[in-house]
Amino acid sequence: MRVFPLHPETPEAGMELSELFAGREAMIAEMQTRLSQVAAAEGLPLTLRSRTYNSRRAQELGKWAESRGKGDAFHRAVYHAYFVEGVNIALVDELMALAESVGLPADEARRVLVTGSFAPAVDADWHRSRELRITAVPTHLCGGRRLAGFSSYDDFLRLIA
Repeated sequence: MRVFPLHPETPEAGMELSELFAGREAMIAEMQTRLSQVAAAEGLPLTLRSRTYNSRRAQELGKWAESRGKGDAFHRAVYHAYFVEGVNIALVDELMALAESVGLPADEARRVLVTGSFAPAVDADWHRSRELRITAVPTHLCGGRRLAGFSSYDDFLRLIA
């Protein structure tokens, strides 16, 4: 899985969506409505939130979890923590708990975060996204074409055709 620098300027404590999208507050409700519709259609749990948190550390730990064969489980746990429970996924203790919840050692998770041992892998993904001029998630690339945002199955078929 590749990761993307989604609002890397967000402080560890997080920030209100109204602050992040200052001057475009009406857009928040529209985005949340669309996200809720897509989540419901896919059977994904989702709680509307008013804050966002920095995902950089979660991305680094996700790369580590992938290297340990637990990537999918960890990514699902982070999704649920962030989008359902509103957990601040920038906090080391929260990420350690998420790692432990999928069978990864919490002490090793802390070491990965403190040493930044998977930071180069995240940096490489971020660099690649800039090279490809990716500005939104999700973005899917195929044959020099791109599909950005939540899309229908028919849109994917058109992308790969």
